[in-house]
Amino acid sequence: LLPKDHDSAAAKADISEMERMLDGYLAFARGEEGEQPVEVNLAAIAQEATSHAAGRAQLDFSAPTPVTIRLRPLAMKRAIANLANNAADYGNKVRVTVGRNAGEAIVTVEDDGPGIPPNMYEDAFRPFSRLDAARNQNVAGVGLGLTIARDTARAHGGDVILGKSDLGGLRAVLRLPFDVDPKKALMREQNDDEED
Repeated sequence: LLPKDHDSAAAKADISEMERMLDGYLAFARGEEGEQPVEVNLAAIAQEATSHAAGRAQLDFSAPTPVTIRLRPLAMKRAIANLANNAADYGNKVRVTVGRNAGEAIVTVEDDGPGIPPNMYEDAFRPFSRLDAARNQNVAGVGLGLTIARDTARAHGGDVILGKSDLGGLRAVLRLPFDVDPKKALMREQNDDEED
């Protein structure tokens, strides 16, 4: 509605940021509840999920062995994309590794950014948490990326653990057990939330 000669770039940027916030909140609230678990190639999902981050940072993707696991693919793609985009927001180099350990699939996302102090790792998972003192303030986002990633991992019987990367920044390790039915894990998590 602004006059044609008025610079509307700032207003458009604000609207775009509000849309991202709303989309992030709705995705968090929905939790991909209707999606059914299927057998997937985790490396293929992770590679697709990290494609946007590859356009914003130097991405090193590695999946030395095939990892087939039963999960909800769209939810997991969103979780891995959140971890990779978070890494690209704060670092110039991002390393993503997909592998397996005894009884579990592992996706590790690392960056060379400023990292987070160990005493703030759990705070980083709180919804809408922005650790601006530890990480750059000039980054778009609403503080749901890590929360969604952890909730998705836990809904699959796994978790996301933070640590220090040997690249110098943050390391996020998403662990998924092979022997957990994501449907049952999600129902268990929803029951736990209702009891809290």
